[in-house]
Amino acid sequence: MQQLHYFPGNASMAVHIALQEIGDPFALVLVDRDGGGHKTPEYLRLNPNGLIPVFVDGDLVLYESAAICLHLCDKAPASGLMPAVGTVARAHAYKWLVWMTNTLQSALLSYFYPERWMNPGNAAGAAELKAHAQERVGVLLDQLDGELARHGGPWLLGDAYSVLDGYCLMLCRWTRNFSAAPARERQHLGPHMRRVLARPAVQQVFATEQLALSDI
Repeated sequence: MQQLHYFPGNASMAVHIALQEIGDPFALVLVDRDGGGHKTPEYLRLNPNGLIPVFVDGDLVLYESAAICLHLCDKAPASGLMPAVGTVARAHAYKWLVWMTNTLQSALLSYFYPERWMNPGNAAGAAELKAHAQERVGVLLDQLDGELARHGGPWLLGDAYSVLDGYCLMLCRWTRNFSAAPARERQHLGPHMRRVLARPAVQQVFATEQLALSDI
């Protein structure tokens, strides 16, 4: 059976949402991140980067949330979570998924873990980087908000819900404790997040991960 190694609210959430939307059987394996479970020799054999998530399906072991999401969509084309291969819509889906993981998610990681880019004990430098990262994330959230305003559709790609919407919700939720302008306060992103949250599959994910729907 398919297995998702996850931690609540982590980068595994987008994959969890995709699995729930598709509806095929899968098992969840909770990784004790707070206790260093993602750094154990057993876990590092699955993902040498020591990051969550990992997806296992028989002999197939995948890490990187975006890659797992694409694989799941390709396995279940009838789910409609990605546009058809070779279409303009599919090209834009690739663009936004790569943008979210390489640009927005990267900036968010700088906000949450600024010490990774600092010498030990450089608290002032870490604080400065965190402030710049929050400012950068704000610019990127404005870009997402502008895209939703541009086409006027309910979902990131327009009229059709896709795997991108769950991914977007995951990243936007990470801004919930920002000191200024979290995603939920933007004119178009806020309603988009609430539309994603209203989906039964997403509500099931929040219930399973024991996260409050209001905590966005």
